[in-house]
Amino acid sequence: MKSALRICLIEDDSTLQNFIRFNLELEGYEVISYASGSTAFLELSSILKCDLVILDNMLPGKNGIDLCNELRKVSKIPILFLSAKGTTHDRIEGLRAGANDYLPKPFDLEELLLRVFALLPKKQLSFKVGKISIDMDTLEAKDAQSRPIHQFSKKEIALLQLFLQNENKVLSRDEILDKIWGEDVYPTSRTIDNFILGFRKIFEPDQKNPIYFHSIRGVGYKFTNQKD
Repeated sequence: MKSALRICLIEDDSTLQNFIRFNLELEGYEVISYASGSTAFLELSSILKCDLVILDNMLPGKNGIDLCNELRKVSKIPILFLSAKGTTHDRIEGLRAGANDYLPKPFDLEELLLRVFALLPKKQLSFKVGKISIDMDTLEAKDAQSRPIHQFSKKEIALLQLFLQNENKVLSRDEILDKIWGEDVYPTSRTIDNFILGFRKIFEPDQKNPIYFHSIRGVGYKFTNQKD
């Protein structure tokens, strides 16, 4: 199963932007792109939801170093500079601003893709909730004897991963809706409640007394994974 990781590409050369975007999408990544530093700066909240930023240095409106500094004030998101400014001084300046890597133009496509892969978080292939394991290749839940007991949808997997990444943290319904469904496609909060009911049927030994998926009245939900 290909990755659904999201990459933000900030590049003002439209031909190069389209080329990079096309090849990243061929690799299975989701790509959002901006052609100016000023536009990207106004969209920082959207960029922070990405898994990687590929950033040109010489941009109209706001340069790459300034954008990198702004991102580093609020996030540790991986940043790859991709710039025609390729001197040692330029590379050091980019790395000092907080970039994780710096690739001068012109570049080899295969090298770019390898550097992107190295910086992106690695997809977890399986994880467990209690005695139930989730296979990320097949999107199946399996019992302690490795027998399939449920076929997950992509939304169910995305929600499970969100809970696993925020174990013991209370997540509001609005936060869950924003991160899983996005700001532009809002179902009702009842949708989340129905997902949780489904999870409890799969994972909880006693649905009336949950030990994994806890309701926090008036707020949302908290996930606690009990270790065997």
